[in-house]
Amino acid sequence: MTSIESITLEASDLDAADRFYNAAFGLSTGVRLRASEAPTSGFRGFTMSLTVSRPATVNGLIDAALDAGATTLKPAAKSFWGYGGVVQAPDGAIWKIATSAKKDTGPATREIDDIVLLLGVADVAESKRFYVDRGLAVAKSFGRKYVEFATPSSPVKLALYGRKALAKDAGVPPDGTGSHRLMIGTDAGPFTDPDGFAWETTSETASL
Repeated sequence: MTSIESITLEASDLDAADRFYNAAFGLSTGVRLRASEAPTSGFRGFTMSLTVSRPATVNGLIDAALDAGATTLKPAAKSFWGYGGVVQAPDGAIWKIATSAKKDTGPATREIDDIVLLLGVADVAESKRFYVDRGLAVAKSFGRKYVEFATPSSPVKLALYGRKALAKDAGVPPDGTGSHRLMIGTDAGPFTDPDGFAWETTSETASL
């Protein structure tokens, strides 16, 4: 089964990105960084999501991200699904921090339950077929709106969402050009999906 070994975010200022992620989220597994000057503008077509256990942890991680230099895209608030907010890192990557819980059952921690990469795609059904053909098993599927893949051994989960819907969820316009500034590390060999998201062998990625 194809798995995600790591996600590599590309940044113009590698040192600044490293300082931000260590201060904001303390990520040590699954997410890596690499220097890049590839032209990019607007929405890059993906978001990263951190799932945590309670609202206090959401607030703590968002506050840490803002203190480290992130900007608010959506303030943390209750929703039908739980509680969460969205910030944009200085390198341009968009991060959603959320929980399904609406009330705190304990103090805030910095513990992250899941890291999820959401790809905004032009055609969810087409991209779903593409990934199934490359060995990913579907865990959840809601027609042409949303697909989540089963990657039990991976440090990062993968899901597909319509590009416009994902941009709306993130609080940004859907337009964007240039590089995604994202590389997905895998054990299944290099390939590029229909929306231009590139996968590469894990040995080619650089550690955070």
